[in-house]
Amino acid sequence: MNHYDLILLGAGHAHLGVLRRWALVERPPGRIALLSAGPQAWYSGMLPGLLAGRFAAEDCRIELDPLCRAAKVELLIGQAVGLEPAQRQVRLADGRELSGRWLSLNLGAEVACPPQRGAAMQVLAVKPFADFLAGWHAWQAEPQPLAILGGGAAGVELALALAGQVPELSLFCAGQLLDGHNAGLHLRAWGHLRQRRVRVREYCPVSLIDGERLLSGAEPVWRGSRLLLASGARALPWLARSGLDCDEGGFVRIGATLQSQSHAAIFAVGDCASLPGARKSGVYAVRQGPVLAANLAAALRGQPLRPYRPQRHSLALLATGDGGALLGWRQWSAGGRFCGRWKDYLDQGFIRRHSLPG
Repeated sequence: MNHYDLILLGAGHAHLGVLRRWALVERPPGRIALLSAGPQAWYSGMLPGLLAGRFAAEDCRIELDPLCRAAKVELLIGQAVGLEPAQRQVRLADGRELSGRWLSLNLGAEVACPPQRGAAMQVLAVKPFADFLAGWHAWQAEPQPLAILGGGAAGVELALALAGQVPELSLFCAGQLLDGHNAGLHLRAWGHLRQRRVRVREYCPVSLIDGERLLSGAEPVWRGSRLLLASGARALPWLARSGLDCDEGGFVRIGATLQSQSHAAIFAVGDCASLPGARKSGVYAVRQGPVLAANLAAALRGQPLRPYRPQRHSLALLATGDGGALLGWRQWSAGGRFCGRWKDYLDQGFIRRHSLPG
């Protein structure tokens, strides 16, 4: 078994921030590794632009090897499938086992999927991104009507990016479109979706995939053979089975120092974690990065930890698929090319900051 002083599990936004900080400033002592499912980290904010043909794949991902070498962190490629929190042991899909004095989880989450009866409908989840892109490229060879499940920011951005690439597109929302965002952003999104001839069904939760039909309760609401999942986050099932204290959804409960409520030697951030006030959004994960980097360094040195305080408000920038974007901030909304240029500047800046020469 390979033993480390610290293992970073997952190449999510927060861990990328940790690596960048340690690449620029002296990293803490000890043997440190990053475990990632692949050699690149995809940046979710640029996926709609990639699908709309505005970016190439290499524009939207970060090569991990140069970043890890600059941070003096060992890069391990593998998929975590089990955890023994008391012993801080991690089991990988290929049978390897790793252990560490400290663990940090930035593993993301799965995309929720309704139960499926039969295999007549092809179902493609937006995560993991590499698998999604391979599936989408295969679908592009023979375009067919498409349904998207999920009325949040991801579902809206994907619908606007893909509307011109399929014969017919329907977007299903369990509640209101862009629930939790302000009314102006909601109305602007509706206008863009209507303009692209996307059929939107609000308050229409899909409860079952039955052959080639989507059912909401007992009512058939759509018929077709291709479904794209951009619905809410679902916790990785093995985390709840591990014995870590998790909330009712299976997400790891953490405190203000980003440590597990039940196992203080394990940190968790991003979508796999549950902290009051912190939404499951890349914006919050990025903000957790500096606090996590400081606390991991302090833990390795035996020093006090500092608290993370989630921001009360976050900026929403939704790509409209044509180079523009919709903006939501508190009760304000806007849209157009200027917002699109601002979004591109922020997204491409994230990639540049974490992309180091090989």
